Amino acid sequence: MLIKRAADIRSSEITDKRLYLNRRAFIQAATGTVAVAAASVVGGGELHAATPAPHGRKLENVKKSAFSTTDKVNTWEQITTYNNFYEFGTNYDSASTFARSLKPEPWTITVDGECNRRGAMNLEDVLKGKTLEERIYRHRCVERWSMVIPWIGFPLSDLIKQCDPTSKAKYVEFTTLNDPKQMPGVRSSVLRWPYVEGLRMDEAMHPLTILAVGLYNEVLPNQDGAPLRLAVPWKYGFKHIKSIVKVRFVEKQPLNSWQEYASNEYGFYANVNPTVDHPRWSQAQERRIGEFFMRKTLMFNGYGDQVASLYTGMDLRRNY
Repeated sequence: MLIKRAADIRSSEITDKRLYLNRRAFIQAATGTVAVAAASVVGGGELHAATPAPHGRKLENVKKSAFSTTDKVNTWEQITTYNNFYEFGTNYDSASTFARSLKPEPWTITVDGECNRRGAMNLEDVLKGKTLEERIYRHRCVERWSMVIPWIGFPLSDLIKQCDPTSKAKYVEFTTLNDPKQMPGVRSSVLRWPYVEGLRMDEAMHPLTILAVGLYNEVLPNQDGAPLRLAVPWKYGFKHIKSIVKVRFVEKQPLNSWQEYASNEYGFYANVNPTVDHPRWSQAQERRIGEFFMRKTLMFNGYGDQVASLYTGMDLRRNY
């Protein structure tokens, strides 16, 4: 079974907190001190001072979610030291090495485009009144590796409703911070910066789509996209844009950064699909970080029952 209710989630399916309490010294040595986000976080809809936690700051009053998978969760170390964040470099450990330079507080998100409530909001305004949930999601990279991550966040639909989009808003476009002083990777020409991603409006409004502000009940580390990132579990990881500074409602389909770089390799939809290979990688199998053997990749990353209807009648080989 893919989805179970929060009450059915066994504690044994979540990495024991004691395991990474004892590894704190290792993490700080390997990654530098894990940088953390704002000193003010949300719990129960109110802003308040965060309390100390093993790696940074704890998020209070986080609710369990029926949308969480039952898969075994990856460890804090795996999640925070193995990922792609090209703004800090092209190696899997670049972000954990260089993301200490990112300053996630204060943080401003600009809302623009086809909506009735445009303007700049600080992170506290974005989070105010939101209920934070733990969403344990499969995460599948287009490069054939995967993880299971206990994100903490809230439905993107909550923010969209807050912005009050007009009838012309068919897509939501997101933009990452572009600051060479904080992000040494943007000094390179590997992509055209800033990093841009987008979702169709029905994808953005889907209850599985969240904006994440933490993991393992702690404030999101810099290297994982602090202070605000997207998590769309049925899509490849490059869709999960990090360190978001702009949300724009548009009528036409946005051109995302990797699609602009190589449209024959990276599409707009980027749905996990084991039957459509990347030119350089078969997508039929994946390596779960921490496991030795490859495993079969599931259509829509195992979330087909929830999202397949979004693509009824579409040619998923053409719309990759």
